[in-house]
Amino acid sequence: MPNNKSSYEDLQEDIRAIELPGIEVFQNKYADRDYEVNLESPEFTCICPKTGLPDFGTIVVTYCPDKLCVELKSFKLYLVAFRNVGIFHENVVNRVLDDFVKACKPRWAKVESVVMPRGGITTTVVAEYKKGKKR
Repeated sequence: MPNNKSSYEDLQEDIRAIELPGIEVFQNKYADRDYEVNLESPEFTCICPKTGLPDFGTIVVTYCPDKLCVELKSFKLYLVAFRNVGIFHENVVNRVLDDFVKACKPRWAKVESVVMPRGGITTTVVAEYKKGKKR
């Protein structure tokens, strides 16, 4: 029986343990107000763990800050670190959401990934967080 497993596939077992740069934050001077921040990275890349080929897409994070806001340069460096990581799209979105929430503890957050078509299929994955409740 042929081995159809790529060299990246084993990384899916402990995706939460992959080391990535930290996401820095700063004090929200308007924590008394609900407002929305939309971060869009149209040049996101990672590696398909099945084929070893690059995947390209857009990551959009929308959140309502509480006491902290995300510093953009550190978030950009965080996203760029996925460039050489073999990871399924579903795992990307959930990992980004977990790390984002851990860093800035927002009132709510939504992470959406739209990956360019491969084989005629565009993949969109969305995960949300609301303080005290994961969805």
